[in-house]
Amino acid sequence: MCTRVLWNTNKVAVVVGRSMDWPESTEPKIAVLPRGMVRDGGKVDTVQVVKENSLKWKSKYGSVVVTAYGVGSVDGINENGLGMNLLYLTNTDYGKREEGKGGIQSTLWGQYFLDNASTVQEALELMRGIQPVMAEYAGHRSSVHLSLEDASGDSAIIEYVRGELKVYHGKEYVVMTNDPTYDQQLEHMKTFNFKGATRETPLPGNVDAVSRFVRASYFLQALREPKGKREAVAAIMSIARVASVPLNAPYKTPGTIYDTEYRTVLDLTDRRYFFELTTSPNVVWLELDQFDLSEGAAVMSIDPDNIELSGDISSKLTRDEKFKF
Repeated sequence: MCTRVLWNTNKVAVVVGRSMDWPESTEPKIAVLPRGMVRDGGKVDTVQVVKENSLKWKSKYGSVVVTAYGVGSVDGINENGLGMNLLYLTNTDYGKREEGKGGIQSTLWGQYFLDNASTVQEALELMRGIQPVMAEYAGHRSSVHLSLEDASGDSAIIEYVRGELKVYHGKEYVVMTNDPTYDQQLEHMKTFNFKGATRETPLPGNVDAVSRFVRASYFLQALREPKGKREAVAAIMSIARVASVPLNAPYKTPGTIYDTEYRTVLDLTDRRYFFELTTSPNVVWLELDQFDLSEGAAVMSIDPDNIELSGDISSKLTRDEKFKF
């Protein structure tokens, strides 16, 4: 299911936290992708799911991402400080195929922007010429909505509802979870007033998407000014943990709530990427600026499911000759 929280009001760094909630392992891999990669957005693995006008491109920018099932990226940041997060939205309806627009299977939707845009505004301009397409892999449909953020603190939430594109663009759109649709989440938030809130202020305590939206919004507005970047990252990671679902929580019925597999923090200011696997005792991170992102450089990756990993793992990534997209 998932939660995304953007902290763009402190004076230290623009940081984003997210949780990944899913009923099974998404087989996450942390990958650093150089410039100059040629992609076919119409393919899921080797299967061509977009038959007409499949979107093809060559990446202009390098990025670090977390992949899902090896067929797409669900979270990441590029060398310009543009970040993206794909979250599940049951109500997603991409609409009838508009063959005049480049079709892209939606697990590569966010990757397209990391590859081609420097800012949220640039990404939204590119959005005019493309259309996400529903795909299926490992028994799951790519029913997602997308959040974008950049180093200036700009933000956008993009959804397709009843076949129509909905864009919420502005620095005020800092929290996103799952269903219901974003307009309904914002309407529900109007029933809460956190002005003068104290530790006695009642908050919804469940792990459904509406409760997580309210709880993340409350704690975000309550954060103190950080003393430094380390504290800014720690604060946003704390909110991602507060919005997480306990491991082995009893919510396994399809279409309900799933426990949190991992959490990430994107430091858009310094292009630093943090990852915390729920079943590992350690937080790891890497510095994107330490990698060769030039065209022709190797894809570098690592499996984060290793409890011996800790701290800065920039030097631990290895060449990935079998990378699929």
